[in-house]
Amino acid sequence: MSLGVIFIIISNYFGILAPQLTGFVVDQVQQAIGSGNMHTEKVFFDPLVKWCIDAFHSMHIDFGTLVMLCGLLLLAFALLRGFFMFLMRQTIIVMSRHIEYDQKNEVYTHYQKLDTAFYKTHSTGDLMSRMTEDVSRVRMYTGPALMYLVNLTILISVSLFYMFRKDAMLSLYVLSPLPILVVAMYYVNMYINKKSEGIQAQLSDLTSTAQESYSGIRVLKSYAQEKISSMFFEKESEAYRKSGLSLSTAEAIYFPAIGLLIGLSTLLTIYIGSIYQLEHRISSGTIAEFVIYINMLTFPVSAIGWVATNIQRAAASQKRLNEFLDIIPDIASPAQPVSINTIHEIELQHVDFIYPHTGIHALKDLNIKIKQGEKVALIGKTGCGKSSVAQLLLRMYDPTSGSLLVNGQELKTYDLEQLRSLVSYVPQDVFLFSDTIENNINFSTSDKSLHKAKDAAEKAAILPEIESLSNGFDTMIGERGVTLSGGQKQRVSIARALAKENQLLIFDDCLSAVDAKTEYRIASSLNEYLKERTALIITHRIFPSFTFDQIIVFEDGMITEQGTHDQLIRLNGYYANLLKMQGNA
Repeated sequence: MSLGVIFIIISNYFGILAPQLTGFVVDQVQQAIGSGNMHTEKVFFDPLVKWCIDAFHSMHIDFGTLVMLCGLLLLAFALLRGFFMFLMRQTIIVMSRHIEYDQKNEVYTHYQKLDTAFYKTHSTGDLMSRMTEDVSRVRMYTGPALMYLVNLTILISVSLFYMFRKDAMLSLYVLSPLPILVVAMYYVNMYINKKSEGIQAQLSDLTSTAQESYSGIRVLKSYAQEKISSMFFEKESEAYRKSGLSLSTAEAIYFPAIGLLIGLSTLLTIYIGSIYQLEHRISSGTIAEFVIYINMLTFPVSAIGWVATNIQRAAASQKRLNEFLDIIPDIASPAQPVSINTIHEIELQHVDFIYPHTGIHALKDLNIKIKQGEKVALIGKTGCGKSSVAQLLLRMYDPTSGSLLVNGQELKTYDLEQLRSLVSYVPQDVFLFSDTIENNINFSTSDKSLHKAKDAAEKAAILPEIESLSNGFDTMIGERGVTLSGGQKQRVSIARALAKENQLLIFDDCLSAVDAKTEYRIASSLNEYLKERTALIITHRIFPSFTFDQIIVFEDGMITEQGTHDQLIRLNGYYANLLKMQGNA
């Protein structure tokens, strides 16, 4: 940035020499043709221009050679100015790209730190809009806008300095339209700022609408809702279009108005300058010099509006970014985390849990103890709180009250990343990445070998189906695994969990989409695999092929039955009735 400012100063310095040298040439032309109205007072020049003029005079060259040398010097100044402008852009614009790179990484990293409660209340489209559109607008400020701001500040300052040194009164006259420009800019920018913030919010809504439509395209098509969806998107898009046009109208009026005021300044320069020349106060060269100064100021003055607009937009965008960047996640590793390498025991003591975003009381006075190597089943109706236990064990949420202990110590005292690395989790809502089957299975492990993926796929009873595909494990499965069936996605997700080979596995209703025969094959394979491991299986069905150390029945967030298979059969409650309904009694 500092280097860029230096290059801006140097490039503008060479730019500001051209009017003075041009003024000198015009005066020489006037003198050569023998005009009688010559200005005889001492003329102020920049030291470099003065040195060049003195050098030309000392050579005692003729008029034609003098004009030619001045032309070559003007060309040299233009080339030097262009060279330093190139360096200016190479430093400041490249700097802004580095800032954009850093900011996108910062936003992405922070998104990953935010807890589950945050993602329950914010749409993916809005998150994407802030990371793309808002970061880009901030880059436009840190790059082009900042470059032009420094450039116009220096160019205007230097131009005004030389103009007032040349003739203060003429400078005041020709610059008199500028206060009108300043007042107009103030009010227009207030309007632009307000509009920009609204437009960014509308764009975020538009992105969210499109993202949800693309993600749920199969549902849209199955219910023949394409027209309604298009109408809704068109309505949102129309609102965004109108806001954009309203902003463009303000800018369309603003920029020609700047050109009008600059043109007025040029007319004043020629008119008042001519009067002054007739009064022998200035020379023709000074008029030419002032005209060039005014034209040089045309772009910087007109760029004030563009710079101000980008500053306002960047401010609005940075405000939106900060709304998320300033969020401190409730679920995070403590300042001095306890190290954990294995999970010996899990205990929930009088745990209550209320979801923060809905207020649903999911768990009530829960007491569970799971020892290493135990197989535990959580059974109950949909919405009874089973999955909430998994969410607490993974520390996606913290209990509202009570204690969740691992190895006799509070769960929240452990390093979060280290804790989760010890757990293999198959979620209820299976998510697969738009990648190959092999990469999806090996996603959980550092060993990315094909042998590892095949072994895990065999345990999950999906290996023959994968190998029957045209590209086998190299098959691209599309966004969220769209090319696979529900049962196939569940088994690939199970394979991903098994590939990690952890001591604790949590299966959250992960066999709901497979047939009884496949379920039996998976269960038989898992029975062998889980012999020395701790497993928590959450389901609303009973797996007769599994032997559980504990079966816990949930209802309305509370434990209603707890014990082994034989104990619950003797109890003749919900579990026994469920077993009869499934025809397994």
